[in-house]
Amino acid sequence: MNKNWWKILAAALVVYTAIAGLLLEVPRLAILNETIRNLYFHVPMWFAMVTLFTISVWYSVKSLSTQSETDDIRAVESANAGVIFGILGIVTGAVWAKFTWGQFWSFDPKQNFAAISLLLYFAYFVLRNAIDEEQKRAKIAAIYNIFAFPMMVVLLFVLPRLQDSLHPGNGGNPGFNSYDLDSRMRMVFYPACLGWILIGYWVYTLRFRTKILENKQITL
Repeated sequence: MNKNWWKILAAALVVYTAIAGLLLEVPRLAILNETIRNLYFHVPMWFAMVTLFTISVWYSVKSLSTQSETDDIRAVESANAGVIFGILGIVTGAVWAKFTWGQFWSFDPKQNFAAISLLLYFAYFVLRNAIDEEQKRAKIAAIYNIFAFPMMVVLLFVLPRLQDSLHPGNGGNPGFNSYDLDSRMRMVFYPACLGWILIGYWVYTLRFRTKILENKQITL
């Protein structure tokens, strides 16, 4: 029970987000209207993704010094989980864009750079699968991951701000401020972020344990 408290908290926060996010009142803003509720799902997906990619690059750095297969597995499985939430972030963003911008994909800089950032990690998996020798694969993949992470940060949080964009918070288009994100929304948004981050970490731990069991079966 003591070890699983965070899993219970994660499930409770996500259930709370789903219920409160759909039922509680939200600010009536032009264009956004009821679609603003997607904020409780779209943005937390990106927070979860960045958290998981941070865990991944941490274990990549660690694996270079320890040469540990376990650290390498942790790096790749947290990246796998991060990509899952990145895809969910793009999908929820595309649905939101359809109702606010008129189409699922408008080639907005934020959308384009988000897609490119995910392609960086797809390339990471392709690179790993292209190398058969385990130690060589772990070392080269770790080095790639260390460079991919800051590139992802630049693509998501720096470059979009330098260009005109429809996306809030980029290209001079203001993000959700204290007027838009009022106290009612904060009561749901902050728990949503924490809940989805914990769910993402849970997915990563499940993938990690599954991979460890698969490796043990192979060696038997």
